[in-house]
Formats: sequence, structure tokens, C-alpha cells
Amino acid sequence: MAALAKRKIGRTDLEATTMGLGGTALGNMYTAVEEQAALDVVKSAYAGGLRFFDAAPVYGFGLAESRMGAGLKPLPRQDVVVSTKVGYRLVPLAQGEKPSEFWEKAPALTSEFDFSRDGVRRSLEDSLERMKLDHVEMVAIHDPDEAAGLDANGVTVKNRFKDAMDGAYRALHDLRSEGVIRAIGVGMNQWKMLVDFARAGEFDYFLVAGRYTLLEQEPLDSLLPLCVERGISIIIGGPYNSGILASGAVPGAYHNYGPASPQIMEHVRRIEAICARFKISLRAAALQFPLRHSAVASVIPGSRSTTEMKQNLDALHEKIPEEFWSTLKHEKLVDAAAP
Repeated sequence: MAALAKRKIGRTDLEATTMGLGGTALGNMYTAVEEQAALDVVKSAYAGGLRFFDAAPVYGFGLAESRMGAGLKPLPRQDVVVSTKVGYRLVPLAQGEKPSEFWEKAPALTSEFDFSRDGVRRSLEDSLERMKLDHVEMVAIHDPDEAAGLDANGVTVKNRFKDAMDGAYRALHDLRSEGVIRAIGVGMNQWKMLVDFARAGEFDYFLVAGRYTLLEQEPLDSLLPLCVERGISIIIGGPYNSGILASGAVPGAYHNYGPASPQIMEHVRRIEAICARFKISLRAAALQFPLRHSAVASVIPGSRSTTEMKQNLDALHEKIPEEFWSTLKHEKLVDAAAP
């Protein structure tokens, strides 16, 4: 199959397909994926027209990157855009330390933050070794929004913005200037700090996990217009908000890495009712909604199987009438300002 439609990454000459493959599932997030199944997912993604592949060292503590690289090996390297991330250093588990329950059957490693210039270069070298690639096109600073310190009430009193800008950003800026990589970004689970990054540096893209979706549109008023102004592309990770926008409001549905609240379940039920009225799938609405904004270049859902990959491709190609979107606005289920 021919590649999907492509959109530019920032002001670079890079283009990413409007859907890419996110690497969390390849790292065994929540449940394990067998090795061959993981490789088959990468193969089926390419066969379905995807040309954008995203991974990170912390996804399965190296597992996602090694599987992504192995899956890409037989494919034409010049046809694909590969992105990874820096900011985490992988280290052996301490004696008696329990393995992560978030990444099932992962290597006996854990992660520590390292946004230093030297740490970034070492991280990228390690990523290339795991993926068996000689280069990647895109590199993002990973999770600088995570708390570096908490007060007695558990409130964040410090983040890693300064560390990321002083160390990781300068290292990536140099690597881009040297032509080693072609685009630099930031990837995180919240959007407010990305406004600060947009104003502080010369970034090409932001990978926003779950914050501009069919369920959440808070970035509409500030981050997204700023990105359009600054020429920064948005990549949407987690377009299903950890699952509920794919599964629907079923018992045990996940929303943002945890069980969905009753309020979220009811919100999704109302969206599902409108989907049923227009005879479209919830999955299609979830994947296509972010792409309607001019700042968004790509959505990158993960896939655990070739079946899930086919479902994602079918959802991306599903025809959705304009009346569906206007009905969601009329029912106040999405922000009235959403494109």
C-alpha cells in the first residue's frame, strides 16, 4: 500500500505520515507482547502505509527500541522517519529492587533522569545501538515535566525545565546543527509546560500524550495557536486516552493510565451515542479529531497486534460527515473552538 498522506514537521524538510506507530505497546506496557507479534506489528504498519515510527529508551527499558529496530531492518530505511527520546538513563535494578509492573516482562533495568549534555549524547548512541540504526531523524526531550521534588503535601515544588533547557536542549540543538538529527522536540504527558518550551527554544515538534483528544481540548486557547505561530508541529501520542476512546465506556476501561472515573465514562457514553447515530466508530472519531487542527502533523497510537493495526488503519480511513463534528459541539461534548 502507498504511504498515507504526509504533513511537514515544523519548518524542517521532514514529513511524517498522518498516522505513525507509537512504541509503548512494543515495550510491553501493561501486558506483554510476544517478540514475533511485535515484529509483525511494525511490518503491518509499513504495509498499511505508515512511514513514521516512534520509540523511547524508557518504553520497556530498551525493549521497544530493540523491537522497533528489528522490525524496521528489512524495510527501506530511506522511506521512514524514526523518532526516539532522551532524558532517561537505563541502569540495572538494585539488589532486592522489584521490576516495574508498568512494563511487563521487561529487562531487569530501571530508569533515572539525565538531562545533561553528555547524558543526551550517550542516550542517543545507546538508542542507535539497540535499534541497530546509524541515525534517527527526530529526537525529543522526554518527560521534563516529571516532579523533581515534592513538598510535604505531595505538591510539585520543582520540575526539570531548567535542566532540560541547559543540558538536553543545547545538546540536541548542536546535533541538529551538525546534521546528525533533523528535528528536535519535547515529549510529555501535560501541555502547559510546552508553552514555556515553545517560548524558550527553537523546537520543531512537541509530542503531546493524550492532552488534545476527543476528550480533552484545553490546549486550544494557548499551546496550539502558539505552535502555529512558531512553526512547531504537534504529534499526538495516546489519542485513545490510554484506551477508553478505543474500547468505549466498558467495565474496566482505562483513562490516562488509570481506571476511568464515572464522569469520564458518562462523557464517553454520550459520544458513543452520537457515533451510533451517524454509524461511525468511536475509534475513527478519536483518531481523526486531532488531525483536524492545522498544528497537528500526526497521531501515533500503539498497536499490540496486526489486528489492532488494521483497526487503526480502518478508523483513519473511515468517512465522517461534517454534521457529526457539529453535533458534538452542539451537545457540548467537544470545545466549540475545535476545528
